[in-house]
Amino acid sequence: MDSSVDAVIIGMGYVGLPLAREASAAGLSVIGLDVHPEVVDGLNHGRSHVDDLADADVGEMLGRGFFATADTTHLRRARTIVICVPTPLSCDGAPDLGPVRVAVASVAEHLQPGSLVILESTTYPGTTDEEIRPILESGGMTAGKDFYLAFSPERIDPGNPNFGPKNTPKVVGGHTSVCTDTAEAFYSRFIDRVVRTKGTREAEMAKLLENTYRHINIALVNEVARFCHDLDIDLWDVIAAASTKPFGFQAFRPGPGVGGHCIPIDPNYLSHRVRARLGYPFRFVELAQEINAAMPGYIARRIQDQLNQDGKPLRGSLIMLLGVTYKPNIADTRESPAIPLAKNLLQQGAKLRFHDPLVKQFSVSGHDVPRVDDVDQSLAAADICVLLQNHQHYDLDAMTAASQRFFDTRGVTRPAPNVQLL
Repeated sequence: MDSSVDAVIIGMGYVGLPLAREASAAGLSVIGLDVHPEVVDGLNHGRSHVDDLADADVGEMLGRGFFATADTTHLRRARTIVICVPTPLSCDGAPDLGPVRVAVASVAEHLQPGSLVILESTTYPGTTDEEIRPILESGGMTAGKDFYLAFSPERIDPGNPNFGPKNTPKVVGGHTSVCTDTAEAFYSRFIDRVVRTKGTREAEMAKLLENTYRHINIALVNEVARFCHDLDIDLWDVIAAASTKPFGFQAFRPGPGVGGHCIPIDPNYLSHRVRARLGYPFRFVELAQEINAAMPGYIARRIQDQLNQDGKPLRGSLIMLLGVTYKPNIADTRESPAIPLAKNLLQQGAKLRFHDPLVKQFSVSGHDVPRVDDVDQSLAAADICVLLQNHQHYDLDAMTAASQRFFDTRGVTRPAPNVQLL
């Protein structure tokens, strides 16, 4: 085996690959470990598969000595091992730690004395100490003595032009204070600011609090949007007015639901943990989940109401969905509210088309929704066009002018007789 490297990062997805790029750019020797052959092959040929990195970025990484592999024996070379694998929800609402356990088992097999192991995968408080540490110590070494163990929550915001891995403060909590010291020293080599917590549980909880805060406030404004519509109150004007207060208010805006790898998922880890460990519900999270999950159905009813005004039934009407990703200007459709909305409309017999400049294929329950290339011509043919994601590529004035009806779920269009806002 070759000489040691600064870091092996397990999981070359939306979290691991940008982290590897930042570490590599700072001069660290980095290896990317991934179980997917197409990801490994693509990276080693200079191809990026995540929104925030271009092919040229991967090419620069390769030029600095980075390479991707599925060979876990390279873990023996690592002074630091960072685990960035997914933690999806299982059917009972608990985090599925299967990918994490597989990764940690590989680490345990190749763990060397003095190595630092950091978990970045989002999970419930206690995972690092109760799930990860016993696996790593099964070979006879002790965390905090023979090797170092820490948790550092990922804070990647795909598509954010202002904040990336380098200038987003990095929260770190170690199994012991020495573990925290070691993790802080690692991240400080390529991240501007490292924030220490008392331990791993505090670091795990910090990530869940951040996303639970957003989840609950999005639910609040989504529910306000529904009754403001019924009371004939312009919520968008209300938000603009409230936002002028220089203290005590942060603007959240309604939409067709929540999506992505964090907001609709992470708070459920905490809710499940509270129920399982303490025996009572985390009522804020469960109510927020109920409200946000109901938004695609509410959007479908609003679409039906607008069609009724034109004397058209939902069944058989042609509906154009504009922007099917979970956030603007990225190609990621994970947990996108466009998926349950499209499923609802299809079940009611609507004919769907979609346009998204970043998505070539959009499937719902095994049904491929046809993609239109000539968006201008297709807008005019649709009975109603529904803006779900406001990509920067869209000329909204031209799109609303070309449409018979235009339903804006993001509050970004100008008033017009054929335009209705959420």
